[in-house]
Amino acid sequence: MKNKERKPSRLKRFMPYYKNYKGTMVKDLLCAALTTICELLLPLIVREITTRMGGGSAQLTVNYILILGGAYLILRIIDSAAYYYMANTGHVMGAKIETDMRRDLFSHLQLLPFKYYDNTKVGTLMSRITNDLFDVTEFAHHCPEEFFIAGIKIIASFVILCTMSVPLTLIVFAVIPPMVFVLFYFNKRMREGFRNQRKQLGELNAAVEDSLLGVRVVRSFANEDIEEEKFRDGNSKFLSIKAKNYKYMGGFQASTRFFEGFMYIVVVVAGALFMLKGVIDAPEFVAYLLYVTTLFATVRRIVEFAEQFQRGMTGVERFFEIMDTEPEIKDKEEAQDLTDVKGEIEFCNVTFSYSEDNEDVLQNVSFKIKAGENVALVGPSGGGKTTICSLIPRFYEADSGKILIDSKDIRDVTLKSLRSKVGVVQQDVYLFSGSVYDNIEYGCPGATKEQIIEAAKLSGAHDFIMELPEGYDTYVGERGVKLSGGQKQRISIARVFLKNPPILLLDEATSALDNESEFIVQKSLQKLSQGRTTITVAHRLTTIKNADRIFVITKDGIAEEGTHKELLEKGGLYSGLYSAYGG
Repeated sequence: MKNKERKPSRLKRFMPYYKNYKGTMVKDLLCAALTTICELLLPLIVREITTRMGGGSAQLTVNYILILGGAYLILRIIDSAAYYYMANTGHVMGAKIETDMRRDLFSHLQLLPFKYYDNTKVGTLMSRITNDLFDVTEFAHHCPEEFFIAGIKIIASFVILCTMSVPLTLIVFAVIPPMVFVLFYFNKRMREGFRNQRKQLGELNAAVEDSLLGVRVVRSFANEDIEEEKFRDGNSKFLSIKAKNYKYMGGFQASTRFFEGFMYIVVVVAGALFMLKGVIDAPEFVAYLLYVTTLFATVRRIVEFAEQFQRGMTGVERFFEIMDTEPEIKDKEEAQDLTDVKGEIEFCNVTFSYSEDNEDVLQNVSFKIKAGENVALVGPSGGGKTTICSLIPRFYEADSGKILIDSKDIRDVTLKSLRSKVGVVQQDVYLFSGSVYDNIEYGCPGATKEQIIEAAKLSGAHDFIMELPEGYDTYVGERGVKLSGGQKQRISIARVFLKNPPILLLDEATSALDNESEFIVQKSLQKLSQGRTTITVAHRLTTIKNADRIFVITKDGIAEEGTHKELLEKGGLYSGLYSAYGG
C-alpha cells in the first residue's frame, strides 16, 4: 500500500545522501569559492590598470604591473589545485552517492512482494537500477557546486557593479527575471521529456530482454521478423520522444543565446550613454563588459548543466518512485524467530486473491497437516494448489484468515526464519549463472565441499555432475541452459537437501520431465521428503499414490480428502481424474 501522506520534494529527500560526505562537500564548495574569486578579481585588476594608465604613466609602473601579474598567477595556481580537487574527489563523492542509492534500491527490491514483480517488467527494473542512476554521479557532484558558484558570481557581481553605478547595474540585472521565466518554461518541458525518455528506455530494455531470453522460442516459430518489428516500433517511439525533447532543449539554448546578446547590447548602449553623461568612466565601462562576460559564462555553465540536472533529477524521481512502494509483506516489530520446527501446518479460514480486481483463488479454506505428514494437492488448474504453497512461506499474504506452523501464526515470526525452514522445489527450475558448485551451495552459503557433494549424491546428481567437462566447476550457462531439464531439477533438489528444511513444498516438480528423468527425480524427491512435512502439488497422479493424504482442490475449496485407496473407492472427483490422467 502506498503512503498517501504528503511527501517532501524529491530534492529534499535526496539531500540525506550527502550526510556521509559532508567533509568532502564542504571542501568541494570551498574549492569552488576559490575558483570563483579568481574569475571575479580579473575585471578588477583590468580596471585598476586602465585607471592608473588614465592617470598618467607615473601611476602605472613596470614593478606594479609585475606585482599584479604575480599575485594573479599565484591565485591561478591555487585555482588549478582547487579545480583538480573538484574534478577528482568531487566526482568520486558523486559516484559514492550513486553507489549508495543503487545499494538502497536493490535492498528495497528484495523486500517487495511477488505481487509487485507480477505487474512489473524485469527489464524496466534493470533500467532503473542501472541507467537511471548513471547521471546521478554528475548531478550529485555538480548540483550544489554549480548553484553555489552561480550564487557567488551573481551576488558578488551585483555588489561590485553597484559600487560603480547603481542605475546601470539595475538596468543590466533587469534582464535576468524575464530570462529566468523563459528558461524555466523550457526547463519544465525538458524535465517531462527526460522522464518519458527514461520510461520508454525501460520499456525498450524489457522488450529486448524478453526477446533474447526467449530466443529459442522465437527461432522455433521462425518469428524473427515479428521480434524485429516489435523492436523497431519501440526504438522509433524512443526516437520520437528524444526528438521532442531536443526541440525543447533547442528552445532553451536559443533563448539563452538571445538573452546573452540582448544583455551585451544593453550594457554597450546604456554604458556608452552613461559615459557620455559622466556617470561612469572608461575603466568602469570595461569592467562592466568583463563582468557581463563573467555573468554569462555563469549562465552558459548553468545551461550546459541544465540537461545534466534534468537527467539527474529524473533519475532521482524514478528512484523514489520505487522506494515509495511499500513492502506489503514485512516483519512485525515484535516478530520472533521460528525455531525448533516440527512441521505442523494449519490453514484457518484462509481467503486470497491475486488482486482486488480478480475473484478469490481461495475462499475460507481450512485444513491441518500433521508434522512429518506427506500430503498431496491435486485438482483442476486454477483451484489454488500452487497458491497454497506460495502462502506458507509468505510469498503472498493471505487476505483473511490465519496460517499456523506449530500453532504459531506465520505473521508473528520473522520472514527470514520462516523461509529458512521451508524448502521449495518447483517445476520451473532457476539456476543462477555460475558453476554447478555455486548453484548447489546457494542452498546453504558457506557449506563445505563435502556437504555439497553429499547433497548431490542424495539427490542423484553426483554421477552426472562428475561426467561434465569440469565436474562441479562446470559453468551451467544463463538459467542453466547447458543442462537438461532432469539435470537442472536434480541440482535444485541437491540445493534443498543442503538447506535441510523441516517443511518441503514440491510444486509439480516432475511434470515437465520425460519419463526417464521423472523416474530418477522422483526417487530423489522420495528420499528428500523422508522425515519432513511434505506438500506435493501433482499433475501426474501416479506420483502421489503413496501420500499419507490427498486433498482434491477445486475453486470451491477442498472437495475431497483421503488416501489414494479411499478416494478411488469413493468414486468421486479424484477417481474420475485418476481414470482420465493417472491410471
